[in-house]
Amino acid sequence: MDNMLSSESSILENVKSLHGQALTSQPTQDDEQALSYYTQALNRIRSTEDTNQDIDQHEYDILLNIYDIYIKQEHHLPLAKVYIDIALLIAHKLRQQDKMAACLDKRDSIKISQRDYDTAFVDYHQSLGRKLKRKKFGGSSVYRAYFKMGKVFYDQCMYDNALSYYLKSLQIQLPELGHQHDDVASTYYNVGNVYRKQGKYDDALAMYEKSLQIRLLLLGDKHVDVASTYNNMGLVYDDQGKYDDALAMYDKSLQIRLLLLGDKHVDVASTYHNIGVVYRSQGKYDDALAMYDKSLQIRLPLLGHQHVDVASTYNNMGNVFRSQGKYDDALAMHDKSLQIRLSLLGHQHVDVASTYHNMGIVYDDQGKYDDAVSFYQRAVSILVNAGLENHPELVKIIYDNIANCYDKQNRYDDAVAMRQRSNNIGSTLRQTATSDQTSTTLDHQSQDTSLSGESADDNTSIAPELHSLKQQSEQASNPTDSDGHSHAQQSHDQVLKEKQYFNAYMQALQQGSCNNKVIRAMYTGPECVGKSSIITVFTQQQLVKRQDPTQVANQSDKMVHLQVYKIKDRTMHSLHVIWENNVHEIVQSQYESIISNHHKSKSTDQQTNMQHLSINDQHGSAGIQVHLKSTSQQNTPTSTNQPITATTLAHQDVTHTILTSPSGPTISSTNINLSQQQHQTFFHYYYPSWLNKSKDDSQYAKIWDFGGQSIYHITHQPFLSTNSMYILVFNINQNIHDKVVARDGHLLSRTYLQSMQEWLTSIISGDSSQDKVAATIGNDQVEYSLPIVILVASHGDCITDKQERIDRFKNFEKELITMMPRYKSNIYSSRIVFNCNPDDNSQSTRAEREQCSLDLHNIMKSFVQSLPFMRNPIPIGWYIMATILHTSTDTNSSQDQVVSSIINQIRATRVRKIMQIQEIQSLAKELGLYESDDELTAMLSYLHDLGEIIFCRNGDEYGVIITDVDWLLRIFRAIIQLQDYESGILQMQSLYITASETGKISIQYINHVLAPHELDVETKKSIINLMETYNILCRIESDNDEEDCQYFVPYLLRPDAKPFDLSQYHVSDVLYIGYEYDDIPYIPDGIYYCLLSSCLKQWNNTKVELYYRCAKFYLTNNHHYIIIKKDNSHIALQYCYQKLDSSTFATLLKSAVEISIYKNRPQDIVKEKLSSLINNRMPKFKGAIIRYYVRCSRCDCLTSIDNNQPYDGNLVQCQNEGCNMFFESQSVKDWIYQREECANSRPQQAECGLQTYKEDTYKECFDIIATELDIKDLFCLSMKLNLSHKSVSEVIDSNIRSYDKTYKILALWWDQAGQQADLRQIVVTLESMDKKLIAEKIVTKLQSST
Repeated sequence: MDNMLSSESSILENVKSLHGQALTSQPTQDDEQALSYYTQALNRIRSTEDTNQDIDQHEYDILLNIYDIYIKQEHHLPLAKVYIDIALLIAHKLRQQDKMAACLDKRDSIKISQRDYDTAFVDYHQSLGRKLKRKKFGGSSVYRAYFKMGKVFYDQCMYDNALSYYLKSLQIQLPELGHQHDDVASTYYNVGNVYRKQGKYDDALAMYEKSLQIRLLLLGDKHVDVASTYNNMGLVYDDQGKYDDALAMYDKSLQIRLLLLGDKHVDVASTYHNIGVVYRSQGKYDDALAMYDKSLQIRLPLLGHQHVDVASTYNNMGNVFRSQGKYDDALAMHDKSLQIRLSLLGHQHVDVASTYHNMGIVYDDQGKYDDAVSFYQRAVSILVNAGLENHPELVKIIYDNIANCYDKQNRYDDAVAMRQRSNNIGSTLRQTATSDQTSTTLDHQSQDTSLSGESADDNTSIAPELHSLKQQSEQASNPTDSDGHSHAQQSHDQVLKEKQYFNAYMQALQQGSCNNKVIRAMYTGPECVGKSSIITVFTQQQLVKRQDPTQVANQSDKMVHLQVYKIKDRTMHSLHVIWENNVHEIVQSQYESIISNHHKSKSTDQQTNMQHLSINDQHGSAGIQVHLKSTSQQNTPTSTNQPITATTLAHQDVTHTILTSPSGPTISSTNINLSQQQHQTFFHYYYPSWLNKSKDDSQYAKIWDFGGQSIYHITHQPFLSTNSMYILVFNINQNIHDKVVARDGHLLSRTYLQSMQEWLTSIISGDSSQDKVAATIGNDQVEYSLPIVILVASHGDCITDKQERIDRFKNFEKELITMMPRYKSNIYSSRIVFNCNPDDNSQSTRAEREQCSLDLHNIMKSFVQSLPFMRNPIPIGWYIMATILHTSTDTNSSQDQVVSSIINQIRATRVRKIMQIQEIQSLAKELGLYESDDELTAMLSYLHDLGEIIFCRNGDEYGVIITDVDWLLRIFRAIIQLQDYESGILQMQSLYITASETGKISIQYINHVLAPHELDVETKKSIINLMETYNILCRIESDNDEEDCQYFVPYLLRPDAKPFDLSQYHVSDVLYIGYEYDDIPYIPDGIYYCLLSSCLKQWNNTKVELYYRCAKFYLTNNHHYIIIKKDNSHIALQYCYQKLDSSTFATLLKSAVEISIYKNRPQDIVKEKLSSLINNRMPKFKGAIIRYYVRCSRCDCLTSIDNNQPYDGNLVQCQNEGCNMFFESQSVKDWIYQREECANSRPQQAECGLQTYKEDTYKECFDIIATELDIKDLFCLSMKLNLSHKSVSEVIDSNIRSYDKTYKILALWWDQAGQQADLRQIVVTLESMDKKLIAEKIVTKLQSST
């Protein structure tokens, strides 16, 4: 026994000696010498079979010291794990809970470094459980354990859970340590990191500020932890786009680090790296590269060439080179990054996928689409293998990029298939809170995260892998002891949280809303000015040579390729993901309120009431079983904030019985009037994405590219919105008075000024408000009227001299404002000139494009942040209805398959592409989302403003909703853009020619062009009614069969149509109708064409004739034509009637026309209709005074005559300054003064109708015609008298004598004309048929009968 004790004592002394020598070596950084001593000590211990507790204690300490050496080097992590595992066995042998906990903590550090979060979290649970069991453990051990568990969640981007554990740590720290302790500062610091990741930037800065004040107090202003705080405050400012503030923080951090650590330290490298990220965001590419190079020169010697941080720097340098158009350099940098990542991380790591993605973008920019697709496919293969649920947004982006490549290669079927894959990720997108830019590269920032103040760079290119919903719920539960809690307890916690969210959702339906975050940004302007190219550059895509002109609809699958981008950083996003984020924000607010109220008002009977909760496990996760019954009654709404056992919460047709539970928040037993469990359905549609979603305070713009061709002006109104922002583009290389140049190079009939006038009037006149907004752009405070129109220029490549560009821009701006002074307060002149020449991709050009894009982005950002529309509260129900009404459905993952199939069933059975407002109202009521008619109208108007639907209101109760805007655009294109049928059906060729030459299309043509769309009869009828509502087309009423009806479509007329030949007509002077220049400076084509359609309805006949911007209507019963012509800002009127050889006939006709003008006053009809159109379609100018004008013969300007009565006959005084001369106006005589002559002479003149003649005169006249007229001329006479073809055919084909046929035709005319019948019309008609002899006999008979 004594020998054994002596042996153990000898071994112990030897081990102590070696252990001491090793500890002496470690402070001198001689790790190899220390390892040698540690190894000898372990060998000495293992040389004996029997050990005592003292020897075991030393072995444990030695193993931990060896671990501390190996943990420093990443490639020695496996060895570190071996030694800590052995140490854990020794701790178990010693039965010391504190040592077991310490081993688990250290093993967890290895697992976190290896991204093995699952087992790391298990270790932390076990470690914490042991510490909680041992009373002797101090609070510091427990709060540090909570802190580390929070770090695990943080590294997995599970920020809500991370925040929960950080706050638990803080709750222990504050009572034990007080408010002025370094560990408290570190916790505030890491809470700030969470808030930053959640996008709660103000909260993040508040936490960093608290941490900073403590650290400054305890550590002074020259400490590495203070530098780390400044660094992360810089990250927040960078995220907010406050680049100057970010640089200021980084500079403070850098100065401290340089002072304390020297210029060769990894933390200094991280600061240089972050400054480079800011410079790239500012477009300062050379400065960014300089910073990255500084970072690299430090990292390479310290970390070696094979380190992930070095790979990140290479990655970011590649991104800068790509922005500069240096594609070879970009690929070289990305390849360096790739080789390092492959070596360290393997071939299936998400960072490797990130590199492949970035390389694919470079090849895409170069037009090397095969190479681009190859790299995109490599990236997506890795991400899919890693688990689609982990990175759905990035996978969707890559699928879209591949589809775009296929489009550029004309592989349209492959593109459609790839976009279908992209669309199928819809439900997976709900697993992440962020969206990345479709064509963006991934920059990496270096963030400092620590408890002790040591810094660690976060250079992951993609968020770390996320766990499934079930795993998330399990990890969020309370820590277990060594045995762990039961699975039933975990399920209870999951159900409890889900129940709390469900009740928050139900409360949100009643009172929840958040500010609007999306606005539509519409790029407009004349055709072929480069709108699409500017959008391509602005959204950082590759320019395409010979790009097709934008159309309301083109030949591709999508008619308008809409894009949504974040105002803060220009990254591209999905609108429906944004909506889901908004729903989460609203519910989260209610959820936090519920939790807060629960803590204030727990009641003792909560455990009893849990028996009312029915749990149903669906697809591996707990669900709420809600009992549904039909009801038609509504109950009075009551608050759910009070802790009552049974409360009734009514939401229109929905009744919820609130049941309390141990959690305090309540679960609803719901009665609704649909058998589908739609509230539960919608809740489960959104709920999975809420567990790790952060609040999104960002604002977004939805980009539209609208066609500039004049043919589309008539269709603009359904798609325009007063709550949009407009970017108006013009060609800097053209003068404003030049003719518009078409894509094929030929000159069009209108000028750039006229095109700009069309756009500005269409945009601005639709807003009835007089609101103004103040915005800060640069250092200037500006105030503008709504809507905002930002003026930008294209074709900068044609004007290389910068000063000439500026001068041309100023001249264009000046001419535009001079011609349209009323719009001056709406137009912001950006002075931005884009160079979009696809053949020029030089470094300087790409840098210039990027700078122009940044300038435009900053202008848009300043205005968006000031718009009242962006501050409107949007109820949660609007977002839900928007999801339902959006007819392009997503295919959900298996986790949500049942839920999504129910929602898709609602869409399939209740939502159609075109719906009446009553249908929407009924659907909203059935879904419990209806509040009132006004609220429903407001919701539809909001969705219309965003371009998600088309909402056409016609009267108070009637309204039409188009749920698929793309579909409507295709329909419009099919009808209004004539197809040139060079071959094929002869009938279609004939209809095409007729439409282009006459401005009229038949229902047969409409049926033919709409055939591919497979519309049913009712849908087709609704579409035509919609187009008639907007005066896009106008039906020409006739007695013809429905199958032969025609539509008046004046804008289809070719501009080269021949003008009217009026040489055979007496023509009046011109009378103008319009407004004062300061009131309405321009009447757009759309209004003019609508005026023609409106007049056609008034004077319906088939004899309307057209040429460019001019129409001639024949007033059948009045023997004359009315000519309506657009003359810039006014409507010009003339009337004309036929010249006759016979003076007698001529006198009769002239008299008839003068009386017609006096009696019917067509000028008043046109004036009234124009005024009505202006008031309805241009509400900004509603109430403006419409006037008659004539042209002054002295100054050749128009002058108003409404308040300028003729002094003597046709004498008028000009009202224009500088003239004021009297002149004789033929217009006044023809249109105004003659009415007095007619009125004075009317009693002495015979009335025009047959009833003024002797009783048998009409029979005698008819007898003359029936006797004298050749039967072969009867059909011609019938058509000139505008009789029905069907009625005439029946008479002519009848088996009666010729005399009777003629007499019967005349009787038909008499019956049709009624009181307007005028025998002089018969005389004029016969004269026009060269039947002068018969006409003279009729005149003689009339004269003898008066």
